[in-house]
Amino acid sequence: MKVLHIGKYYPPYFGGTEKVTFDLVEGLNNTNFNVDVLCSNHENNGNHFTEGLYSIYRVKTIGEVASTSISVGFSSLLKKIQNEYDLIHVHLPNPLANLAIFLTRPKCKIIIHWHLDIINRPILLKLYSPLQDWLLNRSDKIVATSQNYIDGSKYLQKHKNKTNYIPLGIDITDLEVDDAVVARIKKRFMNKKIVFGLGRLINYKGFEYLIEAAKDFDEDIVTIVGGVGKLERELKQRINNNNLQDKVVLLGKIPFNELGAYYRACDLFCLPSITKNEAFGLVQIEAMAFGKPIVSTNIDGSGVPWVNKNNVTGKVVSPKNSKEIAIAINSILSNEQTIKRYSQNCIKRYNELFTKDKMILEFTKLYLGTLNRESPPIL
Repeated sequence: MKVLHIGKYYPPYFGGTEKVTFDLVEGLNNTNFNVDVLCSNHENNGNHFTEGLYSIYRVKTIGEVASTSISVGFSSLLKKIQNEYDLIHVHLPNPLANLAIFLTRPKCKIIIHWHLDIINRPILLKLYSPLQDWLLNRSDKIVATSQNYIDGSKYLQKHKNKTNYIPLGIDITDLEVDDAVVARIKKRFMNKKIVFGLGRLINYKGFEYLIEAAKDFDEDIVTIVGGVGKLERELKQRINNNNLQDKVVLLGKIPFNELGAYYRACDLFCLPSITKNEAFGLVQIEAMAFGKPIVSTNIDGSGVPWVNKNNVTGKVVSPKNSKEIAIAINSILSNEQTIKRYSQNCIKRYNELFTKDKMILEFTKLYLGTLNRESPPIL
């Protein structure tokens, strides 16, 4: 059974969607499925084809418009290879992939993996909506990452009869932990209680509210934020203007091989995002896997407050509310029994819902059901 995943890019380019695509493709290729990839070439250096355990077709990219890659020959390559596959799994949003499927009209089954709505791009949506509606109608199944997102997406409302959710999953062993790095982190921050935030320094991540909250944190708490982005200078200025240099530290980009050490070293993880551009919050399940209590936000129509269960794995507070963030973090970190209870619940919830093996198993069931096959492939 052959499956083609169509994505925007693919590792070694790593974004949230690319990481999920990679984990699925690698995992499903260890079953009885043969899974290949079609994507744009993130390096802008022409077409590139890789053949190993599976095939990766990368199409030359000449640039991006509204975060959409413009790849010459994407549709023609899809037309050339599409008849080889029993099923196409397309990761959205991706207007280029949507257009290619519209132009080539593959006859095989199609699954849409709906990672998030396109938000705050009215011109793009006006042009793209007819294509998006066509593909939603054409698809055999639609998969979101949470029921919350299905309920909150106006684009999925007309298609609930063929829409379900499969939570994202990770393999905790991918996040290696070097004890020496953990010790170095704790020493750097003088063994204070560490609140850890991680993500691109961009508008919807809401890190300014975490910085503002730090003014009211107990004196034995330090906040560290990993990531880079266009708001870095503005956030540093906010830290300086409020004399928070000893309470908030922007770490910049954390090397992947040290990321596990930061999760291990921290005492609590905070995701202060403010819009449903944060559709799920993969970093939450990374923190959960390490048994770290979470403070996140109650974003309407997002899976974020479903992943982090209020008063079970942490606290869910109002978006854009620094006071609530501070109260939640102080209340958790000042009570060892609360920390222990949330920590145990985090590990339990991760193991029940958010492992990579569970995600792969659910997609094997979905593929087989879509293809009307009975027996699951051997994992």
